[in-house]
Amino acid sequence: MSDQNPYEKLGVSEEASFDEIQDARNRLFEQHSGDAKHLEVIEAAYDAILMDRLRMRQEGKIKVPERIRFPELRVQSVPKESPTPREQSPAWLQRMLDQPTPADILLPGAWFLGLSSISLFYPEGGDQVLQLALVVGVGTSIYFLNRKEGKFGRAVLFTLASLIIGLIAGGLVASLLLPQISFISLGTNQFSSVVTFILLWLVSSFLR
Repeated sequence: MSDQNPYEKLGVSEEASFDEIQDARNRLFEQHSGDAKHLEVIEAAYDAILMDRLRMRQEGKIKVPERIRFPELRVQSVPKESPTPREQSPAWLQRMLDQPTPADILLPGAWFLGLSSISLFYPEGGDQVLQLALVVGVGTSIYFLNRKEGKFGRAVLFTLASLIIGLIAGGLVASLLLPQISFISLGTNQFSSVVTFILLWLVSSFLR
């Protein structure tokens, strides 16, 4: 057997495909499983064929399959994890925003709608009615915000910030808008209160 070339030792032709060479090697391994010396000869012949195929590939005579050039590729590669979608908003904003249920939207909305109606349809009560409505609105906002995560300080902070922003923005808009719609009997304080209630509703419904 020592006078044979590697192909003859495996019992394949020099034109044999890689699959045929590998099948012959495996078959001989099974036949001579108890003969260590014979197995060593078979493995040496197999390695010699691989080296011969690589040499021929470098000379451009054959195209060596990827499994011969890179046998490690036969190991099933681990699928790459799909990249995590980019966040559409900053992390700090996502921590603040809530995904409310319809009840989380409608229940505060009913309270602030009622308070807005009081501000609009009972002007004869004067500023005392508006002040009382704002106090109730502040309490309502704090309650619904605190109910979500139990962070009372955070709820108070968001509510007070919304109150201040709503009153200031409402006053500015009222000074610009109300003179243009003089046919509507609506005071600046009333308009500011309604704007504030809308902002408090948004905060208590969509923030956490």
